[in-house]
Parts: sequence; C-alpha cells; structure tokens
Amino acid sequence: MSKQIDQSFRDTIGTIDSQSAKRNVIHPKKPKGKFYNYRTWLSWVLLAIFVILPFIKVNGNQFLLFNVVERQFNIFGFPFFPQDFHIFAIAIGISVVSIILFTVIFGRIFCGWLCPQTIFMEMVFRKIEYAIEGDRTRQIKLEKQDWNAEKITKKLLKWLVFALVSFIITNLMLSYVIGTDTLIQYVKDGIGMHLKPFVILLLFTAIFYFIFAWFREQVCIIVCPYGRLQGVLLDNNSINVSYDFVRGEGKEGRGKFRKNDDRTTTGLGDCVDCKQCIAVCPTGIDIRNGTQLECINCTACIDACDAMMEKVGFEKGLIGYKTENDIEKGEKFKFGKRHWFYVFVLAILSSLLVGLLIFRGSVETIILRLPGQMYTTEGEQVKNVYTYKVINKSQVALNDISFEVLSHTSTIKYIGAEHFDIKKQEQAEGTLFIFINKNELNSRKEKIKLGVYSGDKLIEEVSTNFPGPMLIK
Repeated sequence: MSKQIDQSFRDTIGTIDSQSAKRNVIHPKKPKGKFYNYRTWLSWVLLAIFVILPFIKVNGNQFLLFNVVERQFNIFGFPFFPQDFHIFAIAIGISVVSIILFTVIFGRIFCGWLCPQTIFMEMVFRKIEYAIEGDRTRQIKLEKQDWNAEKITKKLLKWLVFALVSFIITNLMLSYVIGTDTLIQYVKDGIGMHLKPFVILLLFTAIFYFIFAWFREQVCIIVCPYGRLQGVLLDNNSINVSYDFVRGEGKEGRGKFRKNDDRTTTGLGDCVDCKQCIAVCPTGIDIRNGTQLECINCTACIDACDAMMEKVGFEKGLIGYKTENDIEKGEKFKFGKRHWFYVFVLAILSSLLVGLLIFRGSVETIILRLPGQMYTTEGEQVKNVYTYKVINKSQVALNDISFEVLSHTSTIKYIGAEHFDIKKQEQAEGTLFIFINKNELNSRKEKIKLGVYSGDKLIEEVSTNFPGPMLIK
C-alpha cells in the first residue's frame, strides 16, 4: 500500500460528532443480498423459538423458567434449586468459554447473527421503520422536513408500533421469569389485582422502547463490553468481516470507477470508493479502516460491496470473512494451540456438567445443628437439636417422610409431625432432637449418618456432626 490509513477515527465514536458532541443519528440503508437473507431466516427461527419456548412444558414444568424471586428454575424442563447453583455456574462457564472460542475463531459472529439486541433491532424494529418511513434517503429527508401532517403521521405510527412491540417483548420476557401460567392468570384477574407487576411491566416496556427507539446502536458501542474484548481475543488468525486492503487499495489507493479504465496500469485498487459499505452499516463505521470495536459483523457491508463489484465487473469478496494473515500473506485459517486450549477447557467443563446432571439426585437433604445451641445430657443420653430441609426435585410427591440414625443406636423426637409428605418440586423444613447414649460416642464431635425414608424405602443418606462430652473409656 502506498498510503497510510488515517487512524484518527479511533479517537472518537462514530455516533458522536467530535465538534458539537451531539449525537450522529445513523440511518443505515436497507441491506440486500445473500448474507442478509441468511440472517433474516435465522432471525425468524430464533424469534419463533423465543415466542414458543415459554409455552412448552415437560412433565408439567415450563421448558425454561428463571424465577429469581421465588428461587424456581427450570432448564429444559428439569427443575433446579438454589442448592444446584454449582451446576448453573458451570453451565455459565461453558457459555463463556464457548463465546471466547467462537470469538477467537470467528470474531464477533455472535453479535451479528445471534445477539438478541441485533436481532430485535435489525430484524424487527428496523424493518418496521423501513416499512413506515422508507429507506435511508426517505428517512433522512423526513428528519429534515418540518413537522407537517406526513411527518407527524409517520412518526406517531412508528412510535405506537414500537411501543406495542416493546410491550409484547416485555410480556414474553416476563413469562420466562414468573411463568406463562402465572402471567395468563394475571391477565385474567385484571390490572387492579396485580398493580405492582403491571407497573414493573410498563417500566421494562419503557426501557425496551428507549433502547430500540432511541439508544439503538449505542448499546453495542457504549454499553456492551463484548466489543472491547476483541482487542484481547482476536489475532491475525481470527476470521472476521474484513476489507481486503491489499486488493482494494492496490499501489495507488482507491479510485472512482471509470468505464474501460485499466486498473492494472493505473495501479488503483478494486475499491471504487462508492461508500456503500458505510451507507448500510448499522453502527456507521467504515469497514475499510480495519477491525473496530463498533463493528458487529452483521455482513451488511459484504452484501453491499458484492453488489457493487458485480455492477462494475470486478470479482466479489473485496469485503468478506477473512483473516489478516489471509489478506496479507495468503495464509488460510489454522487451528492453533490457543484454540486447542479453549477446546480442552470446554471439554473438561462439559464433562463435569454432564457428570453432575447424571448423578444429580432427585432428593436433597440438609441437616444442620441449630446455631448457638450446645449439647445437653439427660441421664446417660446426649441430646442435640437440628434443623432439617428436605428438597423434592422429582416429578412425583414423596409421602410418609421420616428420619433414622443409621450409624448409632439413637432416638429421634420431632417438633411437629413425625411423618410428613412433600409435593413434587417443593421442600419441607423442620426441627428435631437426636438422643444417643454416651457409651455410643467415641469423640467430642462424632460423625453420624442418617437415613431419609419414604415409608419403608431409603431414599437418601446424609451425614452430620454430633457433639458430646469428653468421655474416658
């Protein structure tokens, strides 16, 4: 390349005017092309899954439920409890490592193809905007014209549709938190009986409306930390949406297209400086400047550039999925040590998760000594008081639950009923006393084993400490 690219663009954000510090409103041209069609089809599938999943039930359980307030979680129809947090943490770890691995190999492909912000913005709200206000040129013209009947009508219609879609999205999001059955019951009961949830619903509707009607690409540029991770995760071997500067700049830089112009003689690159890649960019960047944190790899610039190359008779692919090594040296992507390391970590975490899920019991019992209470003696017996919690993770009720000390001769006395039932996916708590003869104890902090029974069936074993006096035998 004969000229150096001006790097001053990296000192400012493209959506902020560096002189006036005012917002540069982005009006991207409507994309067209192969990649945009692929993204549209994928987005419809993902949106359909988002809408349908809350209504799918497995054994009476909602397929996905994240009720933080009541600590009820269903993942793929299986109930999880706060005691299963370690499983959830490992699943989050797997997600993080997967995203890192994908980013190291494919750049920000997640942002352009799978991110909910991009899907809602580009495939829902942007399409509504195109339908009501028209493409880029008409939108810019509408912004500049006075508030006449046409502008007022179009703006009000767009804002109302945006508000309605935001309300629908918020309801769907709420169904993942409180459950579809509860949400439907709230609707049947009316606003008056559930005013607080309705106010929360309106609050989040306003947040969604603010994001997609005004804040928009600023979420990706300012709020989301993922773009800033690119500097750490990407290298010259990462496949990214990239401009082939070697081919595009040539020896003498870019140049406007002229019919019958021999660029091999003039030394000009294949970039005809049409700026279509900038016009379609939803974050307003120039992809020709290289990798930037604002780029979400949406491929709109690829489609725009390919269309222009086809018009002028040049080879497609001036902008495409490429690595820096491929552009500069002609070296294709290689799976290196760094990639294998992430694969190894991912395999370890996945194996651990699978093992925990396989050996995860349907019942979990927690027995703890009552805090602040010392042991007491009654004749030849030592007494300790315990609290218990029995969690039924299964899909059936557990009946006639009781405890028995398996390791020592003992007596158990309950505060309340000696036998109790637990409905499916619920828990029971209580307090009990355990009496053990002194001659059964061998230390001041004896380890004892208890069995949890459902009728005559042993369903779980649990251990706890049993303090007692120092005995000389």
